[in-house]
Amino acid sequence: MGITSQQLARIQERLEGRAARRRAVRPETPVAAAHRILLGIDPSLRGTGYGVVRLAGSEPAAVAHGTILCPAAWAQSRCLARIAEVVREIIARHRPTVCVVEGLFHAQNIKTALIMGQARGAALAMAAQAGLPIYELAPRRVKQAVVGHGAAGKDAVARMIQRQLRLTEVPASDAADALAVALAFIQSQGRHQLTRLKEI
Repeated sequence: MGITSQQLARIQERLEGRAARRRAVRPETPVAAAHRILLGIDPSLRGTGYGVVRLAGSEPAAVAHGTILCPAAWAQSRCLARIAEVVREIIARHRPTVCVVEGLFHAQNIKTALIMGQARGAALAMAAQAGLPIYELAPRRVKQAVVGHGAAGKDAVARMIQRQLRLTEVPASDAADALAVALAFIQSQGRHQLTRLKEI
């Protein structure tokens, strides 16, 4: 059975309309794809880890990493001021375009969680003041992305970070965790995520 040119035109219009609708509902380009310099933070009152990672092509490279150490003799307020000061300096020096922080571990007791929350707040306030979008990744999700299983220990994370970033030495555990957070965020590029990255 033949069709007229008008019927053919209507069929083509319907097909084009369906294709346009499919394009419209495709997942958005992953957030990480827009960022080339990332700041990862692993907050802690006495030892906040940080890691700056740059994407050169598709290969990540560690630009800077370390731990913001605060002696046990310091009052909490002094530690918070120090964390904020160093994070501000890191942002000014390396110009990251996004900040990624490790989420709180749910098994922590209330007192520990409150102290961690204060350190986290001091760091993230500086990132927010600099206008950076801030994302949170759960600890298990970070370990799963970097090591391959969510119950990996700190030593395993640090050694995997050394291998993936081709570092000459195994980084300190807090710095390794911060670098792992940044790498886990980068690994979300080009992948279909069942759960969206959590912006805070």
